[in-house]
Amino acid sequence: MSGPDTMRILVGYSPDDRGEDALALAALVARGAGAPLAVAHVYPPPWPAHGPGRVDAEWVAFLRNQADEALDRGARRLGELSVPRDGITVHAHPHRGSGRGLAEVAGDIGAGLIVIGSAPRGRRGRIAIGSTADQLLHGSPVPVMLAPRGYAGHAPGGLERMTVAYWRRREVEEPLRAAAGFAGALGLPLRLVTLVLRPPGLAARFQAARGMLERQVAQADEDLREAAGFLGGGTPVERLTSVGTGIDKALGGVDMLPGEVLACHSSHDAPLRKVFLGESSGKIVRAAPCPVLVLPRGAGSGGPAGRRELPG
Repeated sequence: MSGPDTMRILVGYSPDDRGEDALALAALVARGAGAPLAVAHVYPPPWPAHGPGRVDAEWVAFLRNQADEALDRGARRLGELSVPRDGITVHAHPHRGSGRGLAEVAGDIGAGLIVIGSAPRGRRGRIAIGSTADQLLHGSPVPVMLAPRGYAGHAPGGLERMTVAYWRRREVEEPLRAAAGFAGALGLPLRLVTLVLRPPGLAARFQAARGMLERQVAQADEDLREAAGFLGGGTPVERLTSVGTGIDKALGGVDMLPGEVLACHSSHDAPLRKVFLGESSGKIVRAAPCPVLVLPRGAGSGGPAGRRELPG
């Protein structure tokens, strides 16, 4: 991935642990894809004072200076993470909503991916959805990638595989091709996983329930074979069906490499080309032990599968 048509990666940075997690993940993506990287810090705009339309000039200067200092720190840290300095741009952007502000910057610079960290209240090694993520995961026009809390402290040397959380639905080819395009852009093998949910205790007690579960697993296996067929006759796609009493248990039974990325898709009810988490995808994001890529509905249209570049 190189050249003027390469899509930028935008990382949302704040000078704290979640900002460090986001930088660590964005650096891996940028290095793996050979893509330019933009760092954005969204800071609050000043409130009017002393009458309509007037603001305290010193306060405005203070806010901007804080933003510039944060961006300088972020750019230096990316250099330590082996991202070439000439491939980094910085953007200070005033907005009262950090997620909406990042979406605006992404639109302004033509970014094809937004990378952010987990909310600080979350469990280490998992993703908690705070206000920034909530805004992006309910309206971003480009894919969003989230780093688990503490990712910077144990980030792998490189990304190793992309696992797609797959379930059969209408218009299935677009999200599959979008995920395959990302995997190809990053040089990663692709794996498809379907999670089959088992009612607690029911399957073990009743023969009929066990038979129903076996049929669900068989159908999931068949759906995965069909899904792999959508991706053409290139590199074989690994397929896996995992059973558990809930999404967290089923996902917990899936082996993950240190450099794993888990991809999931927006709700089918989302507006076209917008990210919107449904109930299942939201549970997957929170249960994942690795970075998660959330794709907008319709991301596969004209996507990167054939171009080997990040989707815009």
